[in-house]
This record gives sequence, structure tokens and C-alpha cells, in this order.
Amino acid sequence: MELETPAPSATEEHRFPCTTCGADMRFDPAKGLLSCDHCGAQMALDTGDATPPRELDFKTALAAQLPAQAMEDTRTARCPNCGAEVEFDADLHATECPFCATPVVTDTGQHRQIKPHGLLPFALTEEQARDAMVDWLGQLWFAPNGLKDYARKGRKLSGVYLPYWTFDAQTRTSYRGERGDDYYTSRTVVRNGKRQTIRQRRTRWRAASGRVSRFFDDVLVLASRALPRKFSEGLEPWDLSELEPYIPDYLAGFRATAYSVELEEGYEDARAYMDRLILRDVKFDIGGDRQRVHDMHTAVSDVTFKHILLPIWMAAYKYRGKSYRFVVNGRTGRVQGERPYSAWKIAFAVICGLIVAGVIGYFVAMNQ
Repeated sequence: MELETPAPSATEEHRFPCTTCGADMRFDPAKGLLSCDHCGAQMALDTGDATPPRELDFKTALAAQLPAQAMEDTRTARCPNCGAEVEFDADLHATECPFCATPVVTDTGQHRQIKPHGLLPFALTEEQARDAMVDWLGQLWFAPNGLKDYARKGRKLSGVYLPYWTFDAQTRTSYRGERGDDYYTSRTVVRNGKRQTIRQRRTRWRAASGRVSRFFDDVLVLASRALPRKFSEGLEPWDLSELEPYIPDYLAGFRATAYSVELEEGYEDARAYMDRLILRDVKFDIGGDRQRVHDMHTAVSDVTFKHILLPIWMAAYKYRGKSYRFVVNGRTGRVQGERPYSAWKIAFAVICGLIVAGVIGYFVAMNQ
């Protein structure tokens, strides 16, 4: 197995030199402080200018009329392999993508983006995240032994902040459809010379119409293309009620990626989620045993959003020439990942299953 070693943290914009020895300090999730790995010095976070996460108006943002303090200039380049937007320091021109280890070279321009307004700080240390990953791997019986050895050797995980959009919206929906109420009829049939009574289900339909409303709070949309959706959804839920104001101190020792899914595209994903819940509300409002929905008209108002960062621990490795990834929720320890399958373990399981089935079949035949 060939291990992929993530590049040193090169996507950070903020470094915090230790006042004692000059080494870079990092945010310690266990203590909630900045800590120096070189000399052990600690420093409290600078929260003096921090403002609580707040909602921004969606229409104002689309019209490019957000206040200057809500924007920032960043130097980014898109990874040619996975699409992640990699941020660069002012004096850095090349690095590796934190998601797939592909070399990335910056361009010379700057990008105007909406700055993060809140984040969930890492709550799990790297050691705790590795323990969660090892426990998860232990449940994958068909995984090759080399994969489990990788985790047991304690290879380094990378801490990365992922960009997300959250959306709030008030919705009011009018609909037309039909309500179906089931009832049963009985009839007598003759089968094999015997009379039998069977019940048949039928549905009585009648027209239905009405209105439903729902307020959506913090609909979460991943704003990066670097992580498959099945991974990001598998890491949920996130405790968004614990969002902290965005301050650079939380990023010390970690990486942060810029968003590659623009605000309007993120809203389209949020609307698709809203529409699914609204359809469920409509069917509940129609009632009955079955529902048919012919049309819905939804008015959406008071749309607001936030740009936030959420923490994951990540490990990458190669097995037989193919890359695989693990990701761990940096708050809860929930694990998602790609995995190869061991052909000999699968074959062994199939053989054992056939043997067991043969033994059972033998005893059944003997007892007849």
C-alpha cells in the first residue's frame, strides 16, 4: 500500500508565532487555546473584534451590493483533479491539494469572495479522530488487512475547514391534488374446486386543494466540489446552534478551502431540498391513505444566508494504484470513506455460506 502524505499546511492565511520561541502556534481543540508544540506555551484566542454569525440578505448579495466588510480578497487556484479551491499565502505560489494531493500552482490574480461569518471549531483532536476512524475500519470485514494496518500505524490526519452555505427562507405553497381513501370489497372465487372469499383493496378519490407554509432555518449546502455529496451528507448532523464568530485564530494549524459552489448555485440546491419537504407537507395536508399532487405553487420570501466553515479530519491513501479517502466529522467523530474490497475475504465468505447452506440442506433432507 502506498501512503499519500498530505502537504504541510500551505493554504492558511494566518500564522501565530509563539511569543516564547517563535514557532507557529496552533488551535488546540482539547483546550480551546492556541498552543505551541515546540515549547508548550499557550495563548488565549483573540476574540476582541469578533461579531456573532449573522444572516445576510440573499438578493443584496446577488446584486453585488453587500457591504465591504462582508467581502474579502483571496488568492486561490482550482485543483485540476478534484475541483477544490485552494487558498494561498501571499508569498506562496505552489502547493498540494489537501483533498487529493495533486500539485496546484496559483495564478497571479485575486478573487473577491464573501468572507466566512461563522464556523464550528474543531472539538476532536487528531488522536480522537484517528480512534474514530480505526473503530469504523474495524467494522469493515471485507476490507483488505493492509487498509486496517494503515490506520493502526497512526499516520497523520489533516484538519480541514470546509465551506458551506446556510439558507433561511419563508415559504407559502398552494396546491391542487386528490385524496385517496382505501376501502375493501369481498368476492367469492372457485380455486381447485374450492370456494374462497378474497378481499380486494380499492381507492375512492376526491379532489383536494389547500395551502401550507413552512419556515426553513439553516438549510445546509456544501460549497465545495472536492468532497463527494455522499460523504458530506454522511457526516451530518452538525450542531449549527454552536456556531462561533469567525476569527483567524481557529484556523491556526489547520487548512481552509474557499468555496467553489457560488451562492446562486448553492441556493438552487437548497431549494431542491425545500421542495422535497414542501411536497411531504402537502401530502400530509391532503391526508387520506393515498395522495396525488397535480401542481404546487410556492412563494419564497425573506431569503437570507451565511457563509460558514465546518471542520473535518481527513486521511488519504493509495491501494493498488487507486486513491481512497477517509473523512471524520471534527465535532462528532462520525466517519465516512471510500474503501477497497478484499477478493479473498469475499471468496472465503461465499465458500463458507455454501458450506453452511449445504449442511442445512443435508439435515433437512435427512429429516423428511
